[in-house]
Amino acid sequence: MDAERKKTLEKTTLTVRKDIVRMIGVAKAGHLVSSLSVVDILVYLYWEKMRIRPEQPLWTDRDRLVLSKGHGCAALYAVLANRGFFDRDELWNYRRLGSMLQGHPEYPRTPGVDAPSGSLGMGLGIAGGMALALRLDSKNARVFAILGDGELQEGSVWESAMTASHWRLGNLVAIVDLNGVQMEGSVSKIKGIDPVASKFGAFGWTTLKCDGHEMESIEKAMNDAISNDRTPTVILAVTKPGKGVTIAEKIKRRPAEPLGRYSMEEALGELENMSEDYSKETEGDEPYEKYP
Repeated sequence: MDAERKKTLEKTTLTVRKDIVRMIGVAKAGHLVSSLSVVDILVYLYWEKMRIRPEQPLWTDRDRLVLSKGHGCAALYAVLANRGFFDRDELWNYRRLGSMLQGHPEYPRTPGVDAPSGSLGMGLGIAGGMALALRLDSKNARVFAILGDGELQEGSVWESAMTASHWRLGNLVAIVDLNGVQMEGSVSKIKGIDPVASKFGAFGWTTLKCDGHEMESIEKAMNDAISNDRTPTVILAVTKPGKGVTIAEKIKRRPAEPLGRYSMEEALGELENMSEDYSKETEGDEPYEKYP
């Protein structure tokens, strides 16, 4: 990955993280920590890897993405808006009654969302069904599924893993966001999931690992996954909960609680200061006080 491309992607992640903080702040609800941890993966997929047409969200030959950890949808919505699937002003209606952006992804309400999700443990099965249907239709499209690590405590994940391996769904790539936290605390203390790689391997999956915040590491894992069309592939992405916002990174319990107003303004200031050119990139943005 050349330096300029990497810099552009990293600047995009700053924009997305800023939008997430604002969205959840305006709504006074949302899963901030989980949304922030998956930003870099989503940005890489939507800007670099997935075959999509934002102006034609239901293009039949598109790659699909299932955000199985649907509670982190603020990240997906911010990515879709910045990628051009819908007007960015819609972000400030997040979680409002009647809005196209609800607390968990809805299909077909939201342009760019390929499947409803949020009931943990269901997304990998949905993605596997999509991958099998695409193969039966002789489509070359791929399906990406993003799971939370706490979600792996659900038995349905492993039923879906077994099925995907049985059908040799080489067009299916699962990404596990290994941020180490769930609603009530540490994943390892509530119900440990290790050894994750060995478990997927035992089900016949190809297993890869990456730094979920480093673009070059993400790219290598994605390229390796796509080059394999013999088996489904899982990428174990090691991430940091609340990545990019110091206050959010320090949250250890109840990661679904939004930041207070002053903490949110501090977070926005931190994100703006992370890039010398950030103020130019967001020129025309209204100050937070003017958002509804």
